[in-house]
Amino acid sequence: VQLVESGGGLVQAGGSQRLSCAASGSIFSIHAMGWYRQAPGKQRELVAAINIGGSTKYGDSVKGRFIISRDNAKNTVYLQMNSLKPEDTAVYYCNRDPPWRDAWGQGTLVTVSS
Repeated sequence: VQLVESGGGLVQAGGSQRLSCAASGSIFSIHAMGWYRQAPGKQRELVAAINIGGSTKYGDSVKGRFIISRDNAKNTVYLQMNSLKPEDTAVYYCNRDPPWRDAWGQGTLVTVSS
């Protein structure tokens, strides 16, 4: 499976950004998918996940600010990020939840300026 993230960039604190992740292959719709992030000097962490039925879960640091969604017809998962904070600055990746070991893409960098 190939995962390609997009939508990152520079945004001011308090702003919003929408990330997209396009997945190749027809297996997308049968797996829970997640958004992960890795900030400089920190371990990669799960930010949000959505299962095949549409149920979602979020990390404590993003609850109430981020929304994960998926479009199985387009093999795409989205992350709507609102009320962004400088501590949200990181490279954001998508992958299965739990992740496929060899499917990590390049990620997309989100930089939140204060």
